[in-house]
Amino acid sequence: MIRPMFGHRAKPKKFEIPLRYYDPKEDEKRRQRLRIKTNRKRHRSQNIRIMIYALGLGIVVWVITLL
Repeated sequence: MIRPMFGHRAKPKKFEIPLRYYDPKEDEKRRQRLRIKTNRKRHRSQNIRIMIYALGLGIVVWVITLL
């Protein structure tokens, strides 16, 4: 409290940042851990099934409108 009266100013706190280096091998390991393996064939067959249902529904609606 008395120090500012004698010309002493507060100095910002000093800190040291730990150095980090980019390691491509470690980055690849991290990606492998986070990657989710999926079965894409099932996903494609679901899209085809939805399109067939939509086409069938469209044909049914079209036939009903003609009657």
